Parts: sequence; structure tokens; C-alpha cells
Amino acid sequence: MNTNYRIVVLLSGLGTTLQSIIDSQLPATISAVISNKANVLGLKRAEDANIPTHTLEHAIYASREEFDQQLQKLIDTYQPHLIVLAGFMRILSEPFVKQYYGKLINVHPSLLPKYKGMHTHQRVIDDGEPLHGSSVHFVNTELDSGPVILQARLPVLSSDSVESLEMRIKTKEHLIYPTAISWLAEGRIELKGDEIYMDDKNMSGPVVMDYM
Repeated sequence: MNTNYRIVVLLSGLGTTLQSIIDSQLPATISAVISNKANVLGLKRAEDANIPTHTLEHAIYASREEFDQQLQKLIDTYQPHLIVLAGFMRILSEPFVKQYYGKLINVHPSLLPKYKGMHTHQRVIDDGEPLHGSSVHFVNTELDSGPVILQARLPVLSSDSVESLEMRIKTKEHLIYPTAISWLAEGRIELKGDEIYMDDKNMSGPVVMDYM
């Protein structure tokens, strides 16, 4: 187990995604959890798992760039191999994203490149889409546009509400996000420019896990 592979997790809320990462017993070490909001449940989840925590409240900084500069300084004290966005409700500045490109990942609740941005479940239902899912991707300077590593895909049921669809998607996110992190920790995934290589082979598209 490569426990020398270090991860820093950024979050803003309940930390359910963090909990799925903790419970997955990754071949890596979660070096720290950082929140931009104080006293959120995600921090307690980390503390319960004996993971160092930090709160860096964005509201006290004059600009997004100033906050991101302080966030970068804090992250760099841990020298992580990977930074994992786990419900981090902040748009990151371009210099921050460029600094960590290839080491910064996110999970987005849609089958990217479809349905970037917010309210994906409602939009999918409104458009009558037969399939929906979630995507683990590298973060670049364009919203929800970085190279996609792994997707979970499942059918939209006629009985689905926004809430039920969101719950089913979230359950699959909690499977694919730790999987993608494990692949990165094991050295199976490499980003070269804007192209992803898996086991030294250029991927023509993301790995898709169907839950049909």
C-alpha cells in the first residue's frame, strides 16, 4: 500500500464524499482536510478519523485571489500529490488551477461534457434524458471542462424526482471517486497535456461504469 501518496481534501459542508473516501481504505494517506466554512460536519468526520483539519474562511479575504493564495500556502505545507475537491463550494481562480493542473480533481453530477454547471438533475429530468450519471475529472480553468477520468452511468427512471435521482447519483459518486483516486495513487493514471493515459495507453474517452 502506497501510504506515501498524499492527498489533501477540500470541502464546504457535510463531508459525505469525504466519508466515502475515508471508508474506502485508499492506497494513500489523507494528509489534511480543509474547509472554507467553520464547524461543518465534514471537519468532524475528518477529526473522527484522526485527520488534521483546517478552516480557512473565505469571507475574511478581500478577493478570491487573496483567499486562493492563502489556500495554496496551506496546501503546500503538506506537499500533496493530489488535491481532491469534495463538495468545495468555491470557484477557484485561474492562477490556483494552473498551479495544480494535473493534481486537482473534482466529481461533477452529470455525464460530462453534458450539463455543466448547477441544477444538473432537474435539467436532465426536464430534458427527458434516458441516462444520467457522474464524472470524475481533472480541473482546468474552464467550468467542468477538464479531462474526464471515470464516469458512472445509470438510467433515469420514470418515477424519479430530483431528490431520488440525486440520491442515486450520489451513491455512485461514492464508488467512482475513491476508485479514480486509487488509480492515481497507484500510478495507473497520468495526464499529459489534455490527454489521459491509463496503464501507459492513451484513453480515447473516460472509463464508464454502467449501473443499469
